[in-house]
Order: sequence, then structure tokens, then C-alpha cells
Amino acid sequence: MYQRQLNVYRGIDNVLDFKVLNADQKPIDITNYTPKFQAFDSNERLVIEHDGTVIVGDDSAASRGLFKVTITDNDLLNIDQQYLKYNIHLVNNTDSTNVITYANSHFGMNATIYVSAGAFPGPAATGTVTTFTENESVWNSETLNAEPGINGNDALHTAVVYTSAYTGNVTVQATLENQVTGTTKWADVATLTFTGAETEPTPVNFNGVFSHLRFVASADPANTITKILVRN
Repeated sequence: MYQRQLNVYRGIDNVLDFKVLNADQKPIDITNYTPKFQAFDSNERLVIEHDGTVIVGDDSAASRGLFKVTITDNDLLNIDQQYLKYNIHLVNNTDSTNVITYANSHFGMNATIYVSAGAFPGPAATGTVTTFTENESVWNSETLNAEPGINGNDALHTAVVYTSAYTGNVTVQATLENQVTGTTKWADVATLTFTGAETEPTPVNFNGVFSHLRFVASADPANTITKILVRN
């Protein structure tokens, strides 16, 4: 019934058409059934599950056995580009019994579906900072790659600082050095001042092609700076 590999694309809703055939490749009536679509990742975890919509036509060979399944943009939001296995079974609407369907003439139930991110690439990955180390009464964060290879001269970076009653400054620092060591020279890029009354995450935008970024807190950030998110 569904021996061909299917392709779906992240970033849009994908409507898949299926036709249920018997062993003689003749379409069969499924108006009294609910098709069930299930997809699994390489760890056999169920990642997508949907009911199909039976197409009710004139009961001719052209319309008999048809149903549609919609794989939504949201279904694929957290699924990386990869191959998934999928199968379909039918649930009898009268007595709720399950009827399996086969992907090929060898009675295999699983077929393959490819999730592609190439048509509508998603946003760049977000870096996360959660660890600070004290050094001479200031607290330096772990470093993040500023991804200079993907940025032009006007490269825009966005950072968002999540705080809880933090009082003090958070300074964004950057370096052009290829590797971060104990002697790396850092330059201040932007500074945020917190009063401790902030109830929402605080964003900051800055431009420049840098090799690495870090954040410097002027007061102990333990339990008061929960995380900093960065997108280059």
C-alpha cells in the first residue's frame, strides 16, 4: 500500500495521500475505518501520530480506499533532518478492532519517510550560558563560539539574560583570537545594568564579527542569573 519512500519538509504542513489496496492491487472500501498513521525514530520512539481523513467519493475505483494524513509544521519542529519509519493501521469504527496494512508484497509493515530541512531551514541554533567562574571579584561565564564564518561585516548577535533579583552589571565581551586561553584578550561590547526588579528576560543586540563571546557579571550570579541565551 505504501512501499515508496515519502519526503516531508520542515517549515510547512505536509499533506500525504494514501490508497488502500488488496492483494490484487484493487482499491477497497475503508469508509467504516479510521486510518492511523504512526512514525518512529531510530530509537523506536513514537514521534508523530495522526488519524487519517477518509476521502468519501462516488465509490468508483478512482476514489475508493483513499485517505489523507497531514504532517504539520509543529509535528516536525523538534525533529532533525533524518529518516523515520512509519506504518499505518485501520481501526474498525464499529467494533474498534485493529487491521494492519502492509508496506509491500512481502508483508512488511514499516516503510520509510525522510524529514528534510533543506526547503525551509529553521532559525540558527541558540547558545546557552549557565556557568560562571569567579576571578578577582568578577564572575566570567563559559565561552561561546561566535561563528565568524557565517557572519558578514554587519553580523548581528542577540543575547537574552534571564535573572531573578540580580543586582549588578552584565557585560558582553568578545575576542578575535582563534582559541580561548588564560591569556586571551577580551573587549567589552555591551553592558546591561540590573536593579533586581526585573520581571522579564532582558535582551541586548550587538554587531561585529568575533571568534568567541563571554559574559562578565559584576556580582555573584549564583541563583540570580538563571541562564543567558545567544543567537549569532
